[in-house]
This record gives sequence, structure tokens and C-alpha cells, in this order.
Amino acid sequence: MKKIILIEDESSVVSFIKKGLQELDFEVSVAFDGNTGISMVEENDFDLIILDIMLPGINGLDVCKEIRKNNKNIPILFLTALSSSENIVLGLESGGDDYLVKPFKFIELVARIKSLLRRSHQNNLETTEVINENIYQFSDVTVNDYTKKVIRGGEEISLTSTEYKLLLYFLNNPEKVISRAEILDAVWGVNYELGTNVVDVYVNYLRKKLDNQEENKIIHTVIGMGYVLKNS
Repeated sequence: MKKIILIEDESSVVSFIKKGLQELDFEVSVAFDGNTGISMVEENDFDLIILDIMLPGINGLDVCKEIRKNNKNIPILFLTALSSSENIVLGLESGGDDYLVKPFKFIELVARIKSLLRRSHQNNLETTEVINENIYQFSDVTVNDYTKKVIRGGEEISLTSTEYKLLLYFLNNPEKVISRAEILDAVWGVNYELGTNVVDVYVNYLRKKLDNQEENKIIHTVIGMGYVLKNS
């Protein structure tokens, strides 16, 4: 049975989600504020976190950042009424894996949960199976997918979880022109329009860290089609 923690302060939302997920054989724990949620995540082994942003005390973005300090892999799904492009990007940038806006359909929440759990399971299997074959290299960029270290030109580069996933997807598809829809599906696990330019935002974040000081740019825009990883 998969264990989910719901960090949410609206009792009606908690009741609705908890009842529905329990009927689908999920084990659901609840925290009504951010600090309690952080403590419960530290003390228990959950498979997924559903996290509101507007919480009493510490907000959901800071909760996510705090959890990510010690737990890089647990899937985090933001569930919030804040629907602007800026809030979506902030949620993903803080370490969230997906973002669902209230009001929502329960069937969509379940689909998001199953997608995140499936990706998490696949990632764990791959880490085990490729433990000695996990080095990616393109040009002067080297990525160790076991230690999650990224090196370019001999210098270590610090990436967020989402930036790392994006780079890894590029490295697995060198020289291929990849559409924004393909990137969205592969990195965020969704194939719908988020209503924001989140792909372009994260490609730019990655470029600034990888290409900013380098003469040989490796992430290129293909106008009207998407992006490609190739040497200049």
C-alpha cells in the first residue's frame, strides 16, 4: 500500500481527498500546517507528498525547500488555488514535481499521483540497475547520475532537481530536436499545456549555468520546433 502525506489546512479539502484516496487503497496521513508536515516527513517513510502553498506559519514553498534538503527523491505534488504562471514556476523551482490548481477534478488528481509514483518507481529501478554504468558525457559536460554531480570544464555545477532532470533528458537525446511538448512530458510527466512558458524558463536557467561562461554553447533553440543539444 502506497503511503501519502497530505499537507493541507482546509478541512473540507482534506476530507474529500483523504476519503477518495483511501477508497483507492492509499494510506493517507494529514498535516494541517507546514511545520507538522516537515516533522512527519522526517519521521516517516512516505511515497508521495501532496502540498498546499497557502499554509499557516511556514508556506508550502518553504516546506518543499526544507524537505528537499534531506529528501531529493520523494515526489511532491503542489495543490493550490494560486494559478498564475509565476506561482507555477515558483512551485516547480522550489523542488515540486507537479502542480495542480484548485478547484480540480479528483480523477485528475489520481492521474497525477499515479504518474508521479510510476516515475519514482522507474527511477529507483534504474538507479539500481545502472549503478556502475551511470556516467553521461557530452562535449566537456560530465554527469554522474549516481551522485547527481554535474561537471563542465572541470568545474562542478549546482542544479536544481528540475534542471537536472532537464539536462539528463537532453543528454539522452543528443542531436535530436525536441519539442516543448516532449520536454514537458518527459521532465514533468505531463502532456498537457500548463498555461505557462515553464519549459522555456527552465531551458534558460540551464543555459545560464551550463553555457554562460563557455564559448561552445551546447543547448540551442530551433525556431518554431524546440531545442537541441549539440556542439556549436
